[in-house]
Order: sequence, then C-alpha cells, then structure tokens
Amino acid sequence: MARGTAHIGNDTYTTRIEVGGHALVGDEPERNGGRDAGPAPYDFVLAGLASCTAITLRMYADRKQWPVSGVDVDLKLSRADDGNMVVQRTLNIAGDVDDAQKARMMEIAEKTPVTLTLKAGMRIDTRLA
Repeated sequence: MARGTAHIGNDTYTTRIEVGGHALVGDEPERNGGRDAGPAPYDFVLAGLASCTAITLRMYADRKQWPVSGVDVDLKLSRADDGNMVVQRTLNIAGDVDDAQKARMMEIAEKTPVTLTLKAGMRIDTRLA
C-alpha cells in the first residue's frame, strides 16, 4: 500500500513530505504562523479525495465507453452545526452524457476508495522509533 514520510525542522511549520516517491511541501497559512509554502494538512486530505474521485470517475467512464470529456470535483471542508467536519462535494461531468449516466457517476463517487475510507474512519497505530 502507500507509504509516506514528513520532516519538520525549526523553520516554523514548513514540512518536507515524501509520499509515493514524490516530494511535496506542506505548511500552514500565514494567519496560523506558517509561511504558506505549501498546502495545509486538510488541503492534502481534500486533494486526496478530489483526485481519487476524479480518477475513479474517469476510469468508470472509460470502462463504460461513455463520452465524458472531463470531470471537475469541487470540495469544501467546513464544520456542520453539530460540530463535526463535513465535506461538500460538487461534481461537474462534461461531455455528451445523459442524466442517468450522470446519476450513476454520482453513485460511483460515493464508492471511491478514499470516500469509503474517510466515511468509515481509519485506525491509526502510533509508536516511537
């Protein structure tokens, strides 16, 4: 499965991240004391959900040979009235697809791997090296 590492030194909150062989930078916005040198942690969560949704829908459309010319996924993370975090996901499916095909793609979006993981929660085992 996936593997990732993160390193932070003394330079406020700028963090070097490596995941899947890709080097990334994470940070906090200036309003939180960071330098805004990269996405904040929740931004990475949204990026994972958005990319998983788009990729899964592209794969599904390709497998069905539907004429989908593009999929845009817009996400907004906020707190609900009960204090829990909620993601509002809006899909824009472009191409010569009908309402039934779009509805099916909405159903598929609810079953993407990252969607299911976030909805179910995940056990995290932490230890000292």
